[in-house]
Amino acid sequence: MVGSTRSPARGSERPGTIMAGEMAEQPEVLRRILDVAAPAITATARAIADRAPRFVLLSARGTSDHAALYAKYLIEVELGLPCGLTSMSTTTAYGATPHLDDVLAVTVSQSGGSPDLIASTTAARAAGAITLAVTNNPDSPLAEVSEFHIDLLAGPEKALPATKTYTAELLALYLFVAGLGSTGPAPAVHRLPRLAEQVLARGDEIRELAGRYRFAERMVITSRGYGYPTAKEAALKLMETSYIPALAYSGADLLHGPLAMVDNISPVIAIVTEGRGGEALQPVLDRLRGRGADLVVIGPRAHVGAASGGFAMPTADVPESLQPLLEILPLQRLAWEIAMARGQDPDSPRAIAKLTETH
Repeated sequence: MVGSTRSPARGSERPGTIMAGEMAEQPEVLRRILDVAAPAITATARAIADRAPRFVLLSARGTSDHAALYAKYLIEVELGLPCGLTSMSTTTAYGATPHLDDVLAVTVSQSGGSPDLIASTTAARAAGAITLAVTNNPDSPLAEVSEFHIDLLAGPEKALPATKTYTAELLALYLFVAGLGSTGPAPAVHRLPRLAEQVLARGDEIRELAGRYRFAERMVITSRGYGYPTAKEAALKLMETSYIPALAYSGADLLHGPLAMVDNISPVIAIVTEGRGGEALQPVLDRLRGRGADLVVIGPRAHVGAASGGFAMPTADVPESLQPLLEILPLQRLAWEIAMARGQDPDSPRAIAKLTETH
C-alpha cells in the first residue's frame, strides 16, 4: 500500500465537522443523480445491453467494494445474469491472462486513481471485455482507460470515511442495472431524497443508540440478501472512525460457526430489510435472542420492537432492492456518534489516506 496518511481535514475544522456535513449532503446528491445524471446512465446501460454481455465482473476496493457487492445482488436477482467479484491480483500480481469476450467488466472507484483498478481494467479491455468505470472523477485515469464511464456527481468528499460517494455509487449502480433490463427503475426511486432527509433528521435517536456502544470492545453486524453489503459497509465505518473491531457476517454464515462468540454482552446489529432477505434472517434473529445477545435492529418497526433497541426505517412501499440506500444512513451516523463519544476525529482517522494506492 502506497500513499500519505496525512489528510487536509485534520486541523482545518472541529473534529467530525466535515464528515457530518458530507452525510447531510446525501439527499441533495441523490436528487442530482436522479435529475442530472440519470439520462446518461440509462443511455450507457442501453448501449451496453445492445452488446448482450453474457457475464459481469465487478472490481472495487474498500467502501466501493460494498457498492459492487450490492450491484452483484441487483444483477443476479433482477437480470438473472451470472456475476462475480474479481480477484485483481490474478492479473496485477500473477500476470494471468483472462479471456473476457462478451464479458462486462465494471470497476467502481470513488477516485478512479488506484493502480490495481486501472491495471485490471486495462487488462480486461485488452482481453475483450466491455469496460465500465463508475467514479466520482470523470478525469481520472480509470475513466480514461475504460470504454464507458458513469460520473457520480457527488462533489468533493474531504472526510476520509466515504459517505455521500457510497450512496451515490448505490444509486448510480441501481439506475444502471435498471437500464440494462426491460422494466426500468421502480417509481419509489424518486422518493429516496425525501426519505433520506427524514432518516437524517432523526439524529437524536442515533445519538441515544450510540451510548450503548461507547465502551464496546467488538461488534457483530449481520444481514442477508440486499442488506449484507450494508452490514459490511457499516462494519468498515465503525472500524475506520472509532477503531472498534466490527465483524460483518451474512446471517447464514453467522450460524456456521461465528455464532459461538456471541453471548449476553456481545453487541449485535441486525439489518432487516423488508422483503425476502429480512424473511431469511428471521431464524438468525431467533438464535441471537436465544443466546441473550444485545440485539439492535435497523429495519421495520415491528422487528425493532422485538429487539433490545434499534432504528425503525421508513421503508414501507420501498422495494427491497432500494432499501440499502436508506439503511446505511443511520449506520453512518452511528459510526460518527461513537467516534465522537470516544474522543476520536471521524474526519481524519489514523493511518489511512483518502486515496489508497494498491498494486
